[in-house]
Amino acid sequence: MADPVPAGPWKSAFADVNGLRMHYVEQGVGPLVLLLHGFPELWYSWRHQLPALAQAGYRAVAPDLRGYGRTGGSGSLADYSIRNLVADIQGLLDALGEKQSVLVGHDFGAVLAWNAALLAPERVRAVAALSNRLPSQAP
Repeated sequence: MADPVPAGPWKSAFADVNGLRMHYVEQGVGPLVLLLHGFPELWYSWRHQLPALAQAGYRAVAPDLRGYGRTGGSGSLADYSIRNLVADIQGLLDALGEKQSVLVGHDFGAVLAWNAALLAPERVRAVAALSNRLPSQAP
């Protein structure tokens, strides 16, 4: 079977994260920028930003979040809580061997980026939120 990830300058890989097989695409070397897609999107939403960030000296990583694309999911709604989704982000950082990341989120990915910064500020270098408001309540 052909690889469903379109050919490009990026590398497609998987990491074991919180009991999931998480798919991600990465390109570049340098400080980590984690690109979090929105609903109903995939890593592919970031296909134009990956090469640009890599060229600018960053390690750009775009995962398929829990239940999207080639990343596993479950039928239980409780598994998709904000805390679990943030734990997935932290687990991916661990799997990548990184302590911190700049988080760039679009749509629901922005919600996750803000909550990751609130729940684990030591793991987040900066947040860029696209298409969403700053949350007014704790997670």
